[in-house]
Amino acid sequence: MKLMILTKHKLMVMGGCALMAVITLLVSLGSYGRAVEASATERKIPIYSVDRSDKVVSISFDAAWGDEQTQTLLDILDKYNVKSTFFLVGGWVDKYPDDVKAISDAGHDIGNHSDTHAHLPQLDNGGITKELESCNEKIEEITGKCPTLFRPPYGDYSNSVVEATNALDMYCVQWSIDSLDWKNPSPQDMVDRIKKKLCPGSIILMHNGAENTPEALPMIIETIQSEGYKIVPISQILLKGDYETDSQGKMLSVDNKKE
Repeated sequence: MKLMILTKHKLMVMGGCALMAVITLLVSLGSYGRAVEASATERKIPIYSVDRSDKVVSISFDAAWGDEQTQTLLDILDKYNVKSTFFLVGGWVDKYPDDVKAISDAGHDIGNHSDTHAHLPQLDNGGITKELESCNEKIEEITGKCPTLFRPPYGDYSNSVVEATNALDMYCVQWSIDSLDWKNPSPQDMVDRIKKKLCPGSIILMHNGAENTPEALPMIIETIQSEGYKIVPISQILLKGDYETDSQGKMLSVDNKKE
């Protein structure tokens, strides 16, 4: 039988190895802890569409610059007895108060599109809140109604943007179908794009200043209605009560999920 003689040198080597093993374990545990912490930071996702079983969809318009088409769009919507949602930038409200009143008087939703059309994730929480509150105040002064819907400029959002919106008892709303009217496609291209993606609870994005939007809008409305859908403002397509959004931004009822 062989005996292991532990010299001072061997003891030092063994001790060093044990120390390294402990350090490696601690580093691993630290990395795991950070991973758990990161996964626990839930990503806040705005509403892109709504979980609806009935065939309802919403058409929305963003207004940030000119107003040349606004009355034309209102006339078209009125002709088809369709109510929509207009997201207005505070600076636009300042320039075109008569249009703001006309949109409201026609029975359409008016949503908040920030005060200056800034990239909100680049602002701190106070700056984000100020953008929303300033625009709300301008719209309420003209219409007598404080908006409950908000759409981030450029569709650019972060957890802070969604949280600031919710803190003001507002819904942060994006879109599930982009007409791409801002790229000036042909009216038929817009119709085909929307029809292809249409489903219950869809929210369609358009703009009040895109070149071909007035020509495309009647075709879009007729196509949607021919598919058996009803067009309603976003305030009427949203679910009531507590909700959550899934990874795709679909608005889901928490009450129904519990049942």
